[in-house]
Amino acid sequence: MKTADTKITFLLIAAGIAMIAAGVYRGEAFTVLLKATRICMECIGIG
Repeated sequence: MKTADTKITFLLIAAGIAMIAAGVYRGEAFTVLLKATRICMECIGIG
């Protein structure tokens, strides 16, 4: 049972890394950073 759990864990980690890499390749990391900055600025009352 432990080997099945380990395989699933590594599969999910690999899928997560692949999705992050795809998002960075498409330029979505910059978009997320811009949105986070805007939200932060609104929270403290500057934006």
